Amino acid sequence: MYSFDSRIRYTETDIEQYLTFESLIDYFQDCSTFQTQEGPATIEEMSRKGQAWVINSWQVVVNRLPKLGERVTIGTVPYDLKGFIGLRNFYMDTDEGERLSVANSVWSLINLEKGSPARIDDLVVQTYPLDEKLPMDYAPRKISVPEGAAIYEADRKKVGKHHLDSNNHVNNGQHIRIALQAFGQVAEREGIDALKALSVSRENIQIRAEYRQQAYLGDEISPVIYVKDNEYTAFLNDSNNKPYSIVEIKRIEKC
Repeated sequence: MYSFDSRIRYTETDIEQYLTFESLIDYFQDCSTFQTQEGPATIEEMSRKGQAWVINSWQVVVNRLPKLGERVTIGTVPYDLKGFIGLRNFYMDTDEGERLSVANSVWSLINLEKGSPARIDDLVVQTYPLDEKLPMDYAPRKISVPEGAAIYEADRKKVGKHHLDSNNHVNNGQHIRIALQAFGQVAEREGIDALKALSVSRENIQIRAEYRQQAYLGDEISPVIYVKDNEYTAFLNDSNNKPYSIVEIKRIEKC
């Protein structure tokens, strides 16, 4: 387990001074990066070897999003390393021990030159000591379209520099941000009140994201929203209608 303490900053919050969902994802990514930089398999070492971790999926459960100024602890728990796959949990707690959010994630170690999986070695194992996985209701990694769902299109989004991370592709948190904007746009246009409320909710929500391919500067992302009962799924597609990513949002009970 690895953790660090922080305080919710103004630049991480929305217009009502709640932590944004993409900022929550940024905290989780920063936590895993800080652990990585403790080494020996640092970003610099992995870059020298032509390797990088790429995320396959997120499952993020939010009991509530904290407000400006709240003091929080962010932690990560690597719990399995096998072949080229790494599994890790994340959490955000208050100073008083309230669990604000818990997440599960699946990562692949990739040979950047070949674009193929790279086997986990002893340096990686040393960097990420394994621990018991956190209690949560684990969902499947794959996200499917609800059968018989209504289909809506949202405005296309062209990838700009602000969407990119250091690997020069769209950061995984930005995929979720684009999906939330698409959910909100379709809900407003089609009068889907439940989805409208959910897309701006700050408590008792779960977001799952499955990543299929990388999106790069100048690419155009076409969100397609599937709605059935209380199931809401966004496919963020390329120009050939193949998904860059798939994002699902739903209401949950507090974990």
